[in-house]
Amino acid sequence: MAGLLADTGGAGLDTFPKLLIEHARNRATRVAIREKNLGIWQSVTWAEYLAGARDLALGLAAHGIERGDKIAIIGDNRPRLYAAMAAAQSLGAVPVPIYQDSIGEEMQFILDHAEARCAVVEDQEQVDKLLAIRDRLTKLNLIVYDDPRGMRHYRAHALASYSQVEQRGRQFGADNPQFFEDSVARGRGSDIAIMLYTSGTTGRPKGVMLTHHNIIAAARSGIVHDRLSDRDQVVAYMPMAWVGDHIFSYGQSICAGFTVNCPESSATVLHDVREIGPTYFFAPPRIWESILTQVMVRIEDAAWIKRWLYHRCMALAGRVGMARLDGKRLRLVDRLLYGLGEVLIYGPLKDRLGLSKIRVAYTAGEAIGPEIFSFYRSIGINIKQLYGMTEATALVCGQPDGAVYADTVGVAMPGVEVKISDEGEVLFRGPGVFVGYYKNEEATAATKDAAGWIHSGDAGFIDHNGQLKIIDRAKDVGRLRDGTPVAPKYIENKLKFSPFIREAVAFGAGRDYVTAFVNIDLDAVGSWAERHGLAYTSYTDLAARAEVYALIQAEIERVNRDLGADPQLAGSQIRRFLILHKELDPDDNELTRTRKVRRGFVAEKYAGLIEALYGGRAEAEVEAKVTFEDGRSGMIRANLAIRDLAPPAMLAKAS
Repeated sequence: MAGLLADTGGAGLDTFPKLLIEHARNRATRVAIREKNLGIWQSVTWAEYLAGARDLALGLAAHGIERGDKIAIIGDNRPRLYAAMAAAQSLGAVPVPIYQDSIGEEMQFILDHAEARCAVVEDQEQVDKLLAIRDRLTKLNLIVYDDPRGMRHYRAHALASYSQVEQRGRQFGADNPQFFEDSVARGRGSDIAIMLYTSGTTGRPKGVMLTHHNIIAAARSGIVHDRLSDRDQVVAYMPMAWVGDHIFSYGQSICAGFTVNCPESSATVLHDVREIGPTYFFAPPRIWESILTQVMVRIEDAAWIKRWLYHRCMALAGRVGMARLDGKRLRLVDRLLYGLGEVLIYGPLKDRLGLSKIRVAYTAGEAIGPEIFSFYRSIGINIKQLYGMTEATALVCGQPDGAVYADTVGVAMPGVEVKISDEGEVLFRGPGVFVGYYKNEEATAATKDAAGWIHSGDAGFIDHNGQLKIIDRAKDVGRLRDGTPVAPKYIENKLKFSPFIREAVAFGAGRDYVTAFVNIDLDAVGSWAERHGLAYTSYTDLAARAEVYALIQAEIERVNRDLGADPQLAGSQIRRFLILHKELDPDDNELTRTRKVRRGFVAEKYAGLIEALYGGRAEAEVEAKVTFEDGRSGMIRANLAIRDLAPPAMLAKAS
């Protein structure tokens, strides 16, 4: 396969620094990574990638960084931060990426727990956060910053610019000409390559230790599964602390030799995607949902003739588009009509989104609504689902081309075994399975058994097509008092297909019926409000409007009709709901940094609202502490209306 290097064992390329050296030899002038800066794409070749990693590694060595030390990496996706990971690994040190939007307390826990001696950060914002907690971090003795803007007058002890460390590295290298090569040669595939902290959905994050062998094996498994090559292009915009970005933007890139593109900022991602036209693309469900919401908002703002044409073409796409993508035969008339739709709607839409060159696209991280998934496939975007965990180096199952279903996550990746326990829990093992949790043998033993099987905590089963179907987190699946099963995440995903609903939290276990909290999507509902002449001052004000409640109620009734059509799910239709006065926020511990709901925390924080939903009340008072972007906190108080849904929505249960 083009671009796929020889097997690690045979070539001795068992670490990422060794692979990087091989690329610098074989494709020195090919572009390894790009970054958009001040509106211009700046390219870094494989030779330059290696040279930068080498200079930084030598500079860190000159500052006393040794094998086994932990180096925190904090910032947006930047070539120098990816090079910093390679630099750390070249010394036998362990990079520890941290979410760039973490508040000081979150950073403090990870830096302290990991015993990080050094932090390589992007800019002044990250430096300020570290300096604010510096006196509580006894191990941290060096902070290296990439972007010098705003840093001119900083004189903190052990604070150095990236360029200064590189310069010191070049001098150190001149004095010790074999140091870098000898250090890389000492590396082994069994060495810890990276430590990634879990999102902490149910408690404190845990440090997942992954070896070079884990990541290389998982990366190559995905490369084989999707026939990736050194000609592919990806966009790196997800947090570097997330295993998904690490496997795609670092692991697979260095294994296959394809190009990684770093956007200018989070605000320009979609624009930058359009410029690059990636062939291989990954996004969690919330990104796919956000893109679709923008599409639907624009359609609603379009002239009636465009709306009519769009809806006619999408009806056709929904009927034949997925079969066409799977290579199935279509009637001549359907082929002709779809071709016309491609010219008028599908092609321009994909081009507008920057997805016209996509060969493989993936979603993972949590379940995606089947309607959202089907939308993209129907217009010809080869989006597929992955199932994985940080503890598996991201890749457990994936959907093969020609066998893609909206309600499954595919078959086991090459080299991976999957089975279902007697209790219905998904178990797996393979070469990507982690070594253990750092300084937490008890948690390691609870997750990985003596035979190497990982207990995922997910409830699922293998369907008649031999594909894994995930129901929910095993601990979240419950039953109503009458025994009706309730899968909250499944219900929430159906709600979030609505462009007007950004987040939802469903309840019902041990209760008489299902209820839900809803977060409106401020952009979509705000646009709707403007079209309907509805003035508002803030999210809280808009969310409380009776007109918005009516809008959301109609969306929930749509979901109830879908649930009612399934005899097994009809009893889990939503009976009552409220619209929260604020967006669920990672800074308020309501979401993880990967935007997964901390269900237990939300249930505890808003216990009064849950009791009001089940107590027959028409409204509920709420007072909640919120954290603003500048770190300040405040209180939001509101009276929230509670709506009952029409009894006919429940009739399907009896039918």
